[in-house]
Amino acid sequence: MPFQIHALPKQPFAALFALSDSELRDRNMRRVTAATHPGFPCRVSLADADPGEELILLNHQHLDAASPYAASHAIYVRKDADQAQPAADHVPEVLTRRLLSVRGFNAESLM
Repeated sequence: MPFQIHALPKQPFAALFALSDSELRDRNMRRVTAATHPGFPCRVSLADADPGEELILLNHQHLDAASPYAASHAIYVRKDADQAQPAADHVPEVLTRRLLSVRGFNAESLM
């Protein structure tokens, strides 16, 4: 069965890097520095940050729908991330070295 993995767009997160640490905390976000590789997977670049790279850790609503399955979770976004464009039927390396939970949803946002 064909599939397509999509990275998140960079634009909604870009302005976060100009905020102070206090302003980020007020939004329940944190500025972090990658300490290891792998370990800090960016949802925009679909790549692990290198040690020393700046990221924002935030809660992201990944299924914003009128559904019992509406959900959010913490994600990392790298400061200088370029949006990944994975090819159809391709799994980016950042996803191959982790234990993943994969869910599929229909047009009504039901599993």
